Amino acid sequence: MIFDERTNLSRVIGVNMDVTERKQAEKALRTSEAQMTHSAEHDLLTGLPNRMLFNDRVSQAIALAPRHLKKVAVLFLDLDGFKHINDSLGHPVGDKLLQSIAKRLVDCVRNSDTVSRQGGDEFVVLLSEVGQSEDPAIAARRMLQAVAEAHSIDQHDLHVSASIGVSVYPDDGLDAETLIKNADTAMYQAKENGRQTYQFFKPAMNVRAVERQAIEASLRRALERQEFALHYQPKINLRTGGITGAEALLRWTHPIRGLVSPAQFIPVAEDCGLILPIGKWVLREACQQARAWADAGLPLATMAVNISAIQFRNENFLEDVFAILKDTGLDPRFLELELTESVLMKHAESTASILKALRAGGVQLAVDDFGTGYSSLSYLRKFPIDALKIDQSFVRQITTTPDETTIVTAIISMGRSLKLRVVAEGVETQEELAFLQAHQCDQAQGYYFGRPVPPRQFAKLLATGIPEAVLRCAAGR
Repeated sequence: MIFDERTNLSRVIGVNMDVTERKQAEKALRTSEAQMTHSAEHDLLTGLPNRMLFNDRVSQAIALAPRHLKKVAVLFLDLDGFKHINDSLGHPVGDKLLQSIAKRLVDCVRNSDTVSRQGGDEFVVLLSEVGQSEDPAIAARRMLQAVAEAHSIDQHDLHVSASIGVSVYPDDGLDAETLIKNADTAMYQAKENGRQTYQFFKPAMNVRAVERQAIEASLRRALERQEFALHYQPKINLRTGGITGAEALLRWTHPIRGLVSPAQFIPVAEDCGLILPIGKWVLREACQQARAWADAGLPLATMAVNISAIQFRNENFLEDVFAILKDTGLDPRFLELELTESVLMKHAESTASILKALRAGGVQLAVDDFGTGYSSLSYLRKFPIDALKIDQSFVRQITTTPDETTIVTAIISMGRSLKLRVVAEGVETQEELAFLQAHQCDQAQGYYFGRPVPPRQFAKLLATGIPEAVLRCAAGR
């Protein structure tokens, strides 16, 4: 009897244990499934909803909007300059910056709204119930300000801006895919408008978006099809009237479109990353040409090449410059790299080390478009700069606008005091030239002396010099 009772008790305990274990297993399975579902619907880095979940929520918001007499807004946000941070400080820092931005964006919206990371440095925000037409603009301004404030990450105070495109249901689309696409299109327009701003979608933008896509597709084939060429514009010594250098300027002749303006294709090349191979081709081609003219006995002091921000921040930039100089056999003293103030001032410490390495290798350095950016004496003392180029927007008005006259005079005086060459860009009239000479500007370039021309024509210019009438004026005779 005792044996039977013990046996029954053990069976009961066994059954209870089986039930407990089964419940635990079922709970673990449910937890695992929930985790898998969450992972499938959320971005691993930021924890934000991913593209799939975001699209679903936009569709739900669109379905509810007519019942509540509301609209739905989609904001497409792309960071400006994030790649430079990734390249200079590394991906771990870049990842923490993305996490910081994600948190700030979430803090900018209501609980009923959704912030999603689409991948890379792109975020999309759903405003699920929009009552007033100005609500999306208010939200966009709030996000721009939140993103722009300094992010303290690993002892770095990082600054990054954003561009935002806005589309609204039902005006700009009746489904999630269309709204997101149109917000993306508007975002590119915001970038073209100067970045760190927002832009509402307009139907005409689709036409420009198609045009931009066509330019990008053609650019990807332009190098291999040898559609690029360099033209050269002379730099003139304002004391002697002689040609002291050339600036290499990129030209693209499309087989169907014909000549495409750099203002059209350079921004596209920068956005899609093609500026790196194109910029490297320009540098090599210019160095080869300068070496060819030197071998032919033609006088040329410097070959100037513009360097984009993306090129300058590329990890292989220094290596590429010196490899090209070695391959082409050009004396580094004949090469002058032109960089804008904004390029120089981003990440000043790393910029200084790159510039010092270039200078140590014999390469000359010029600040392009001087006066339009920071114009700070501190970086002119800190960086090994050889020349300042006065932006043509100031030169055009030196004979008519007192304020511009004062700016140009101050730049020339500052350059002379710092023992820097000062070059005036965009000189087009004899009056502008006379002003620059009177104020002892060192060099000038512009249509008054000559337009950019192909290599053969420039070689003739080097051999014969500029016209005698221009020489007399330039020499002050």
